[in-house]
Amino acid sequence: MVAARTKSSRTRRSHQLFLGVDGGGTKTQIAIMNANREVVGEGTSGPSNPLRVGVETAVANILKAVNDACDAGGVSRGDIARATLGLAGVRRADLKQRVRESFVTHMRVKETKVVTDAEIALYATTLGKAGLVVIAGTGSVCIGKNSRGKMAISGGWGPLAGDEGGGVGIAQAALHSIAKASDGRGIPTSLSEKASEYFRASGPENLIVAIYSPQVDNTRIAGFARFVVEAARDGDPVAVDILNEAGSELGLAACAVIESLGLQKQKVPIGCVGSVFKAGEILKQPMIDTIKTVASKAFLTEPLMPPSHAAALISLKARH
Repeated sequence: MVAARTKSSRTRRSHQLFLGVDGGGTKTQIAIMNANREVVGEGTSGPSNPLRVGVETAVANILKAVNDACDAGGVSRGDIARATLGLAGVRRADLKQRVRESFVTHMRVKETKVVTDAEIALYATTLGKAGLVVIAGTGSVCIGKNSRGKMAISGGWGPLAGDEGGGVGIAQAALHSIAKASDGRGIPTSLSEKASEYFRASGPENLIVAIYSPQVDNTRIAGFARFVVEAARDGDPVAVDILNEAGSELGLAACAVIESLGLQKQKVPIGCVGSVFKAGEILKQPMIDTIKTVASKAFLTEPLMPPSHAAALISLKARH
């Protein structure tokens, strides 16, 4: 991965700093970039999907990450001239506006733009050229752009109506299989023991109490996906099927975007962003196999830089 240049040492104050925010359902990552495209500070905090945690909590987590980055880089947040906030859950225009107003009130950065996290991930992959990005973290979404500038999106419907292939979707599929196995409606799986341990239940039969605890939110549920990956790598057939299905679903989202943008015959790059892709080929192979049914020249690739860096770069370029 080729990231933007980074200064690790404390830097002189600059009056031209540019903020990039990558906020999801689990964490927020920010980057502060100077006019020379050097990242002079980075920070991390809790979730900033306003649809899940509310506008004020989302903005509070962004501000915490900004303060940490300023302290680490030896810069002042008063020197931030522009900001691009790439957040999950802001497809609605009114929600974007509410986040922007709250952020500007606290930060006094009037040149602030709020976009989806998918848009900054796409820019991190293509730098504005034609291509797609598939995000699979807590949730899942695919966004793309063609050479004429037309954009299309698929997925991003959240845990109730979508998130297939994301951490929540994978974990929910695993819990369905565990419930069936426990009842005798499905085949036994090692996921039963893994879930009991992860959710701190005395056994599979007591998972029903553990998973409906008020402390178990979508972030906690999504975290179980890594144990599904672990079980699949150990050869558990139920876990293997779940990841095959997850990969296929991510591929279907990409297919919908490819067809909408008329990219079927092009050599289209598809970036893979998000913690779920740590699963590797066990997830990526069914994904690309599905994609190639409509776009034989498509290929998976890594982003050129982290999404937070891409958001900062968007802020920098917007000054012209």
